[in-house]
Amino acid sequence: MIRVMVCGAYGKMGREVLRAVHKDSQLSIVGAVDINSDFADVGDIIGAGKTGVTVGNELLTVINETKPQVMVDFTNPQSVLNNLKLAIKNGVCPVVGTTGLTEPDIEDIRELCATSKVNAIISPNFSIGAILMMKLAQEAAKYLPHVEIIEMHHDQKLDAPSGTALRTAELIAGVRGTMQQGHPDEKEKLPGARGGEDAGIRLHSVRLPGYVAHQEVIFGGLGQTLTIRHDSISRESFMPGVVLACKKVLTVDGLIFGLEHIMG
Repeated sequence: MIRVMVCGAYGKMGREVLRAVHKDSQLSIVGAVDINSDFADVGDIIGAGKTGVTVGNELLTVINETKPQVMVDFTNPQSVLNNLKLAIKNGVCPVVGTTGLTEPDIEDIRELCATSKVNAIISPNFSIGAILMMKLAQEAAKYLPHVEIIEMHHDQKLDAPSGTALRTAELIAGVRGTMQQGHPDEKEKLPGARGGEDAGIRLHSVRLPGYVAHQEVIFGGLGQTLTIRHDSISRESFMPGVVLACKKVLTVDGLIFGLEHIMG
């Protein structure tokens, strides 16, 4: 049994992770932490009966008391970097789905993993379907280089564009490079109307109640368009990827960025 602890246990994603880990025969919840903890039993949170695992409110204390092998973090961009560093320095392998980390942050974690000889997996998206959407978009960009990305999330998401949209743009740019799209003299009547830009790719973020996580990659060509879309209808969609990462992180080498690198 792989010993797993969960950061952000009271959050929507944290609760789903607790349920998924609890159900898996190869994983065991040994610890949980949330800054808003009232020290509830994990079983009470997920409706599974008493487990004997209490949600703590201080990460280092929970690590020292429960001795986890893996830490799953779906907290927020303000907390995740410190959580990552603390886990790695204490020999715990992080599995991170929180987005908002910068490139320098990721390189710092890569170096820390190497010097500490601790593995980590960071992925902008843990949905298998979303990974396939990105792979298909990367392939399509070889033939239809003109592309825009629209990502749609719930209105409580803190960062925009999403990590998935940025990763999709990065993969597309790796195939087609940076290029000018649209009319070179176009003017925005409202600032931001054309979205953000990465390597010439326009990225648009929608934030509304009712959404979970959705993305369209729209390609345009001579007399045609191609749309590749993925929809996460519920947060359960991310759980098979999280469970896979918890099992793989102990055997990878250093930091792995992107779930696609551990999929069979």
